[in-house]
Amino acid sequence: MTIFEELKRRGLLAQLTDEEEIKELINNGKATFYIGFDPTADSLHVGHFMALCLMKRLQQAGNRPIALLGGGTGMIGDPTGRSDMRTMMTKETIQHNIECFKEQMSKFIDFSDGKALMVNNAEWLLDLNYIDFLREIGPHFSVNNMLRAECYKQRMEKGLSFLEFNYMLMQSYDFLELFQRYGCNMQFGGDDQWSNMLGGTELIRKKLGKDAYAMTITLLLNSEGKKMGKTQKGAVWLDAKKTSPYEFFQYWRNVDDADVIKCLKLLTFIDIEEIEKMESWEGAELNKAKEILAFELTKMIHGEEEAKKALDAAKGLFAGGSTENIPTTELTDDDFLDGKIDAHGKDDRSHTCLHSLQNHCHIHIVGNEVVDERDSSQDDHRRKDRAQHRGYHPYDAEHLPSDKDGHIDGNSPGGGLRQGNQIQHLGLVNPSKLIRELLLDEGRYDKTTAESECAYVEHA
Repeated sequence: MTIFEELKRRGLLAQLTDEEEIKELINNGKATFYIGFDPTADSLHVGHFMALCLMKRLQQAGNRPIALLGGGTGMIGDPTGRSDMRTMMTKETIQHNIECFKEQMSKFIDFSDGKALMVNNAEWLLDLNYIDFLREIGPHFSVNNMLRAECYKQRMEKGLSFLEFNYMLMQSYDFLELFQRYGCNMQFGGDDQWSNMLGGTELIRKKLGKDAYAMTITLLLNSEGKKMGKTQKGAVWLDAKKTSPYEFFQYWRNVDDADVIKCLKLLTFIDIEEIEKMESWEGAELNKAKEILAFELTKMIHGEEEAKKALDAAKGLFAGGSTENIPTTELTDDDFLDGKIDAHGKDDRSHTCLHSLQNHCHIHIVGNEVVDERDSSQDDHRRKDRAQHRGYHPYDAEHLPSDKDGHIDGNSPGGGLRQGNQIQHLGLVNPSKLIRELLLDEGRYDKTTAESECAYVEHA
């Protein structure tokens, strides 16, 4: 199977300027291609990871990747997919972010002996003469065509700054420079970059009379059409300091059933034949597929040792084994106000603690209820009604002892959030099960009442 056939079989290919030429180039290791990375943060995230996986696959097939760091374009900000203008970053921040990117990319791509290049577009963009740039590049772009591009069209209602309007020209100029400097004949990127990429191929054709090619890859979307790689805390980062290996593992372990096979195809290096066999898996077998996905991706990002720790921690929760690798939050006296945690975050001292519990125990505060993101045991109507009312995914809810102002009582029997308690970030374990068990252990309710009060139905 050729590399092009594999990319197609995995569902990675979206749009191509010339399928036959691209197929010929990458199958025979003749492509020098680039993918751009604007340094908008001090860590790469899951969206970047998919691009890095593509670079690695193509490099293994004998092609040469160029990782283009946006030291210049990062000064402007890509308007694609944005409802407003990005926050302007200082040169110092951009440079710091670039250094962070370099370190992370080196774990995936082999940059030794010219097998891959890492280039910063600040080399040619920051010292451009504006008048010269307009005269040299401006005539080759139609404003009418630019305004029809999706990356600009969606911004027209709220306003598109002239600053951002220049981004397509800058990205196209990048391709021209890379073509002339390094013989770069292809650009790859996410499907939302299609308009910008076409600008580059057209600029090369008009300026040099030569052919260059562009190919977009499928965006990492869930079954509902929303971008993956987001949690209640925000992005899922590749930096262990921003998203711990355990949190990273849990994110992938908890993907929807409808998304797990797609993620295995797009993101892992498991043989495609083996993944296709999993397409018929159901029930418990799908949980095994999620475990494989989480382990493989955590191993690629954080190493096999951290992946094993995360896997052992998850299994320990179910099997009653060791929980030493599970992140914890220690509650202190400062986290309580009159023995209570403020569920609505009115008190700053308790808000941080409660926010951590919400993020890691997968709960939301809805009124005086704690909504458990992992409990699907309640009847569909109640779950869907609450989801429609609050805008949440349809999960079950649990009542914790609280007063009319929404304060969760940390001292009451069965409250579960008592002063001095260490609350584990349970991840895969149903918080509702923990809550019910705490209620029973404290003698607050008998089994029947606890199940009624907590609307809890025990899973097999």
